[in-house]
Amino acid sequence: MALRRNLLPAATIVSAFSGGLPATAQTAPQSSSAPTNLWTRSNLLGDVGGLRTILGNYGITLGLTDSENLLGNLTGGVKQGSTMQGVTTATLDVDLGKAVGLQGGAFHASALQIHGQPLSPAYLDDLQTANGNEAENTTRLWELWYDQQFFKNSFDVKIGQQSIDNEFLISTGSSLFVNTAAGWPLLPSSDLYGGGPAYPLSSLGVRLRGTPANNVTVLAGVFDDNPGGGAFEDDAQKLDVSGTRFNLNTGALFIAEVQYATKLRGLPGTYKLGGWYDTGFFPDQLLGTDGLPLSAPDSNGNPIMHKGNYSLYGVVDQTVWQSAADTSRTLNVFARIMGAPTNQNLINFAFNGGVTVTAPLPGRDNDQAGIDFGLGQVSSRAASLDRAAGMPPRGTEELIELTYQAQITPWLQVQPDVQYIVNPGAGIPNPDNPAENLHNELVAGVRTVIAF
Repeated sequence: MALRRNLLPAATIVSAFSGGLPATAQTAPQSSSAPTNLWTRSNLLGDVGGLRTILGNYGITLGLTDSENLLGNLTGGVKQGSTMQGVTTATLDVDLGKAVGLQGGAFHASALQIHGQPLSPAYLDDLQTANGNEAENTTRLWELWYDQQFFKNSFDVKIGQQSIDNEFLISTGSSLFVNTAAGWPLLPSSDLYGGGPAYPLSSLGVRLRGTPANNVTVLAGVFDDNPGGGAFEDDAQKLDVSGTRFNLNTGALFIAEVQYATKLRGLPGTYKLGGWYDTGFFPDQLLGTDGLPLSAPDSNGNPIMHKGNYSLYGVVDQTVWQSAADTSRTLNVFARIMGAPTNQNLINFAFNGGVTVTAPLPGRDNDQAGIDFGLGQVSSRAASLDRAAGMPPRGTEELIELTYQAQITPWLQVQPDVQYIVNPGAGIPNPDNPAENLHNELVAGVRTVIAF
């Protein structure tokens, strides 16, 4: 079954109105009157001869960010070797209050240019793919939406083509890491049509956001559940290579999330509870319509189709320590946990969590470092299909990732990264030696991000 797990963590996307580096790496805004040079300005190209300032006077912001990932598999997996793949993201944002006097209105458009060779399909064959930029090489529309605020900005409505990983299921701590599952998680990536409307895909829909209390935010939305518009096993990216299919002929994906911001002993934290429900039809992981296991020689190969699918999840981001001598130095913990039904899902449980440190070294206040642990569990129904085929049942795949994000200049990040994958694919045979499973994998490399 073709699954799209190659998703870009939301933290690698250029901040909507900054034209600079990702939100997790932003430095303090610079005064427009302060002199800047190549090493201190927020963008590599600076004001582009005054163009940014002129456009900004009319509420227009242009952003261009490039992220490149050089990663190699040093041991285990399918084979050893390295690849480079990247994505260039172009954004256009318009503050309609400045542009045409429509206060509280905002327009956004973005496009992706994806290039290079992904590491995971040919070298790893794992569930938690190594690089959040991995996707089919193409130039495609990503998002195209209009947002309107109401009631003194306490409520807003966004309508149009949206990638829901930019707002839902986000952990700020997890977003630091390079592995795909640290961004858009493994469970929806495996269990929704085409991985869901998340990088590099999007869907038409409506999102509502309200703040009923100072420390409470509620997000809710409904989107087309199938960006590619094909069957569940189809490759949604190949069905919509340009991002302009705008499918509305399949099921609906409902998603909602409650966010609670608080302080623990004076230190900030955010706690989220949410869930999604998809009205589409999802294939049984074991049985066909003839009642036989799908792996049986005389099976008709047509799985039972289940109406509807859902998942519940929780997200925690909490600062647990702050240096009295250097307040930029903090220790933070994060966790995301989610579950889904067994019958119609390949992955029925997923978790990732870990620790991050800001300003980890003296004089490096804008750097971050961290360790992340990820786990994906293959459903018992899918494991039963393995047994019916006379194969060892798949179980869980575990991941440990170590990373250090260095802010070299305000417009340049360099991020060395190491990942160790235990039981790749949750225990699948080595294609070159089916008598044994894939061996554990050690992946190392570097990510760079440049804001132009």
